[in-house]
Amino acid sequence: MATLKDVKTKINAVKKTKQITKAMNMVAASRLRGAQGRMEAFRPYARKFADVLGSLSEKAGEEASPLLMPRDEVKKVHMILCTSDRGLCGGFNSNLNQKAKAFVADQKDRNVDVSFTAFGKKGRDWCRKNRITIADEYLGVVGGKVEFNVASNAGLKLIHAFLNEEYDEVYVLYSEFQGIARQIPMIEQLLPIPPIEAEDGAPADENEPYLAEHITEPSADELLDEMLPRNVYVQIFSALLETSTSEHAARMTAMNNATKACDDMIENLTMIYNKARQAAITGELMDIVGGAEALKG
Repeated sequence: MATLKDVKTKINAVKKTKQITKAMNMVAASRLRGAQGRMEAFRPYARKFADVLGSLSEKAGEEASPLLMPRDEVKKVHMILCTSDRGLCGGFNSNLNQKAKAFVADQKDRNVDVSFTAFGKKGRDWCRKNRITIADEYLGVVGGKVEFNVASNAGLKLIHAFLNEEYDEVYVLYSEFQGIARQIPMIEQLLPIPPIEAEDGAPADENEPYLAEHITEPSADELLDEMLPRNVYVQIFSALLETSTSEHAARMTAMNNATKACDDMIENLTMIYNKARQAAITGELMDIVGGAEALKG
């Protein structure tokens, strides 16, 4: 049985761990407010940008830009994997890596080569562990203040690679923030840019346009040359904002659960300590009573 000193040492160690987890919970909650504010402020812009782009794409047609035209045969696929740089956020990174693993397995079944651009150390380390080609990596982006120029630089490289036929398709895997306790790994196609879907989920067609007509100057074809690459940047930036917000939410939840677990451990250890102390006191009393009875005899 553990001695009183051993139990007391464990209680003090758990109390110190609780202080750490509680502090990390507060830090994550503070960062979550800022990240969530930026994400929610950007969502209307991304949504309206997609609406306008859908309207212009309908006017110009699929052949207006090589970024809209799918390849006849897909042999090389590239994915942007957005994860965090640090751990202690529950199953956040493992869920993203499992989604990436399933995607790679599906592509290999079709004899398609897969390469990655890793945003975050956890995704990069997963690619290295599984010997998957890493074309580029960006560390220290997710979890901090995400800048648009990082997304635009990464997007520009991918567009050039797609136009040079280094990749046939480009996807992004990120964590969509749906609430403090709910973050879902999502895969979206970036290149070639897929048809913009209507609100009811049906693809747009010429007979039933779902968007109001936008009068543009210059023509829609000329505007698409500028807006289609920007759409890729916007999608990458939005994915990074979503992942950053999800990371803080996941870490806050994980640290909150860890703090509660520390409380439970302290309660259990305190009961063990009290029982051991009571047993020690009872033993001492028995010795005293036994000694007194011996002296009487």
